[in-house]
Amino acid sequence: MGLTVRRLLALAVAWLIAGDLHVSVQAADAPTLSVTVANPISKHITTWDEFSGRFVAVKSVEVRPRVSGFVDKVNFVDGATVKQGDLLFTIDQRPFAIAVESAKAEVARAAAQVKVTAADVERAKPLVGTNAISGRDYDQRAANLAVAQAQLQVAQAAERSAQLNFEWTEVRAPIAGRISDKKVNEGNLVNGGSGTTTLMATIVSLDPIQFLFEASESDYLRYTRANLSGARPSSRDAKNPVRIRLADETNWTHVGKMDFVDNQLDVRTGTIRARALVDNKELLFSPGVFGRIQLFAGEVDAILIPDRAVISDQTRKIVFAVDANDTIVPKPVVLGPIHEGMRVVLSGLNASDRIVVDGIANPAVRPGVKVKPEPADPKAASN
Repeated sequence: MGLTVRRLLALAVAWLIAGDLHVSVQAADAPTLSVTVANPISKHITTWDEFSGRFVAVKSVEVRPRVSGFVDKVNFVDGATVKQGDLLFTIDQRPFAIAVESAKAEVARAAAQVKVTAADVERAKPLVGTNAISGRDYDQRAANLAVAQAQLQVAQAAERSAQLNFEWTEVRAPIAGRISDKKVNEGNLVNGGSGTTTLMATIVSLDPIQFLFEASESDYLRYTRANLSGARPSSRDAKNPVRIRLADETNWTHVGKMDFVDNQLDVRTGTIRARALVDNKELLFSPGVFGRIQLFAGEVDAILIPDRAVISDQTRKIVFAVDANDTIVPKPVVLGPIHEGMRVVLSGLNASDRIVVDGIANPAVRPGVKVKPEPADPKAASN
């Protein structure tokens, strides 16, 4: 009986040992995880910074009358494009025409008075030498002529003023652009001159057009330091190029140039206003339209990797690299913009690193895991 038990125990131990050996062999034969790796591309590139903003008109004018009166006629279609000098509104001209005629009559009366007093002076000149009239009488006649001449000048000025008011009854476009809807109709009384005047319409210029955006304080400091080092000129001094795309576009097809940077940062938002000037001959852009702008940020020697090689780890970005022992090593990186389909890495990598570009989705691929790296072209991996 004891011998049988010992044999059974020996068989069990042998079976367990054989099982352990089988598991060990299986573990030893388990294939290593395969990942696709590639070296980052080192390249001299032109960098662009991206911001959001809106188009604004170069000129915006409120059309208001310079004289008061009743609107006689509206001479434009709401929302139409107008040229500078186009007739927009006509104010009842009859009272102003009467004022012009009255001013002309006053000029004629003053001119006649000048003529009479001038004749008196001419007749008195030879009489002074013969003592036929006193010098006082002559001086009085000369003074009357001077007064008449001054009155003529006043009358002429009044005529010009009346004529100007008559011209102002035709309200014309002060600039070229697109006009809004009319704010007053025929028959409405409008107030002109100084003080409270009636808004009749608004006009915004269209070509060229401006793109207004805001840059952060860190961007401002970076641009300033680049200007001081000579790496990139300030947009205050140079017409740095920009590229723009609209909300329904994917390519940066519209180009322009910087033309303004504000003189101070907004203390509430920590941003600074900047502006670019863009041609708008096709009138595609309208004031208020949203868009994205890329501003020239300088030329640098950059590290480029496929964008899908980047992993988000809470608040930081990392890239999996394979070290000399074929082990996964995480590398925190600071990212830049997309350039020709590749992600710019500002820091954290060098050109000799082997980064994982394919196989990251496998949950088994994690830091510390030994892998089997297979080389690949990073550009092909990014497609």
